[in-house]
Amino acid sequence: MAALISENLKFFSLFFRSRDVMIFNGLVALGTVGSQELFSVVAFHCPCSPERNYLYGLAAIGVPVLVLFLVGIILNNNTWNLVAECRKRAMKNCSIPATFLLFGSIAGRAAVAPVTWSVISLLRGEAYVCARSEFLNPLTFQDFPLDKGREDIAKFPCKDTPAELLIFKEEVIRRLKYESQFLGWILIGVVASTIFLLKCLHHCCSPLSYHQEAYWTQYRNCEKELFNRTAEVHAKVLAATNVKQFFGFVALDKEEKEMATEYQVEEAQPSPQWNEITGLYLYRENKGFPLYSRLHKWAKKLIGNGTEGDGKEMALLAV
Repeated sequence: MAALISENLKFFSLFFRSRDVMIFNGLVALGTVGSQELFSVVAFHCPCSPERNYLYGLAAIGVPVLVLFLVGIILNNNTWNLVAECRKRAMKNCSIPATFLLFGSIAGRAAVAPVTWSVISLLRGEAYVCARSEFLNPLTFQDFPLDKGREDIAKFPCKDTPAELLIFKEEVIRRLKYESQFLGWILIGVVASTIFLLKCLHHCCSPLSYHQEAYWTQYRNCEKELFNRTAEVHAKVLAATNVKQFFGFVALDKEEKEMATEYQVEEAQPSPQWNEITGLYLYRENKGFPLYSRLHKWAKKLIGNGTEGDGKEMALLAV
């Protein structure tokens, strides 16, 4: 039984690790849905006033979209790899198409939360109803009082709708929510179609076989995990060494003492080595052998682009 449980845990670990991007995007989308629901309940209050309705409704959808997009870009490690590449190598290792694809990859990952926010906002319809209410055409409603102006029409989304307009309120809200939800479903269809076409394009244009690309993904995940874990241990042991040198002793618990004894760290890595493994990376080969990362290239003691004489960029790092 224990062996069976262990095997199942390993299977689920590999499954989730191989689909980390999909799972991350799903979690971001779920978090955005929750935030949108909370925002609608707590923070959304239509002003029910001409001109303000439109601006407030537009801001309720647009401002969170902009903020979420910028946060997505900031939290994407490839953004800062790109910055490092521009600062240190001036994008010499990247062609224009590769650079364009990298920008598209960063923007695509950052767009998950904004698109989710927009879709949920449109399907709920509250912000759209608030924004569009003041632009209603009274002539499209039978027996609508023609003496009512925009000041009264703008109050349809609110509780203080004039008594003589209450009979039209349900129809108005239904029409506007229909428009809003129609736009939401259209947006879902466009996004789904775009993702499908991009995935097809990616696999059609990739120079790697399906299995090699899957291996490359696993390699990147393992390298990142091991690098971060090792960097944490290295930093802790180096810090302990320096603290001991200053104070004459260092306060470590039992596990940290064992770690410091097992892993001997004398000095930090020099800056040129950090520069070699920092920056964006394009899949390359050297004499037919793949180079899966900057760290892989550095470990092979290759200089420059690390390719054959006629080597060229073969595939952008998938993110």
